[in-house]
Amino acid sequence: MELVEIGEAARRVGMATSALRYYEERGIVTPAARRGGKRMYGPQELHMLAFVQFMRRLGLSLEDTRAVLQDSGTQWRQTVNGTLAALEALIAQAEGARHFLRHALECPAEHPVTGCPFMVETLERALAGVSFEELAAEHGHEVPPPGKALSWPQPVRCSHTSAEGEHGRHA
Repeated sequence: MELVEIGEAARRVGMATSALRYYEERGIVTPAARRGGKRMYGPQELHMLAFVQFMRRLGLSLEDTRAVLQDSGTQWRQTVNGTLAALEALIAQAEGARHFLRHALECPAEHPVTGCPFMVETLERALAGVSFEELAAEHGHEVPPPGKALSWPQPVRCSHTSAEGEHGRHA
């Protein structure tokens, strides 16, 4: 494949030409050559630009992208491992939020904060000083290290009273 001008390179990777110039200024992807003052990109640079585009669309930082493109095998792998750990924490937090909100939706009470016995009891205990981590541990959830998210219990049907007349609880 021959070299292509900046406009064609931008079109192929779905970016603005200003983005390609910005990446050059930041030392992330530099053109293969200049002809008549025009930036020219070859196959390797196009692959790198496509990689940058993937990383950006995945929400990863430009610094992490630069590390993968430019650091040695050991260094960029450390960067990727750190990014993966951060993503896993974010996923755990999102899953916890999803489970909590599902429980709220599946509780037959008119309003879960005031009508769902499980939530009311849990919130009362939190107000009485029981920590979030202790409450989670009671429901069989490990407490993650500081900065990591905690997943909420899987939703189950919440009844207002059981056959014995006690408030319904999570199983």
